[in-house]
Amino acid sequence: MTENIKVIIWGFGAMGSGMADMLLKKQGVEIVGVCDRNEARIGKDMYEVLEMDRGDREPVIITSDINDLAKENFADVALLATDSFTKGAFDKIKLMLENKMNVISTAEEMAYPQAQEPELAKELDKIAKENSVTVLGTGINPGFVLDYLVLALTGTCETVDHISASRVNDLSPFGHAVMEEQGVGLSKEDFEEGVKNGKVAGHVGFPESIHMVADGIGWNVEKIDETREPIMSNTDRKTKYTEVKAGNVAGCKQCGYGYIDGNLKIDMEHPQQILPETEGIDTGDYINIKGTPNINMSIKPEIPGGIGTIAMCINMIPHVLNAGAGLKTMIDLPVPRAIMGDMRDMLD
Repeated sequence: MTENIKVIIWGFGAMGSGMADMLLKKQGVEIVGVCDRNEARIGKDMYEVLEMDRGDREPVIITSDINDLAKENFADVALLATDSFTKGAFDKIKLMLENKMNVISTAEEMAYPQAQEPELAKELDKIAKENSVTVLGTGINPGFVLDYLVLALTGTCETVDHISASRVNDLSPFGHAVMEEQGVGLSKEDFEEGVKNGKVAGHVGFPESIHMVADGIGWNVEKIDETREPIMSNTDRKTKYTEVKAGNVAGCKQCGYGYIDGNLKIDMEHPQQILPETEGIDTGDYINIKGTPNINMSIKPEIPGGIGTIAMCINMIPHVLNAGAGLKTMIDLPVPRAIMGDMRDMLD
């Protein structure tokens, strides 16, 4: 049997620590390094932070200096759980690629970076190919629900005339960065000001999902419009990562609209908030395709966003290692699936 697949994790918040927890339950893979900037975690053993018995495994001391880990032959793949935007993730990804590590990023824009950052996407593809490694951005959404799953359903269609998709989800599993992006806890006035100045990004990923779907079926997107509205809370709500008082913002309702040949062809809705059940709101994922034939799919409740994002990153590891060098998206790689056996058995 070959050596275990070696993984480093950059960013050890809700998503990064969740990845570690899941990886430690898998066969044929091991975590060899963790980098994080949170002072409460730096210098501690990963297992201590995870509140887990290390057993006979080697300690993994969390470092704040990525240069401790960014070395050739140190790891096979780096999992980056640090950013939402391609510009923010670019230098981190570049560093890993130049040290000949494959990269899987949770940055939403990295799911289809050619949508908004075509020049950076070309540069990442060039760097990855020069170093014979692969980079992929993925997650629950973008990466699966409102794009990959949509495309898979169109595979049963002769024609597609219009696509509507909606994800009504619970933000509670996500960490502080996501809460800030969504404007959770703000007043309505501060939310609206945040939308204007860019501090409230809302859902990051509609341009990526719309372009992925359109490119996948051969539509040329002319224009994308987006709207963001606050979801106001009538109740006090509290999660591990945030607290919302009645009268403040519990989340963000965001819509995206893709136009092809002057017509609205793709519309997406993504109302997400913490603890929606406190006000009787059911979560769910919904896809409606008008075409030949019509297709209507609903998943109730939603595919949970936290474990969904974590699992997508973990389950794509062997596909990324098997892929040809360069920048890849989900539509370039084999279908994601749970890995119940030894991960090494999936390697070519």
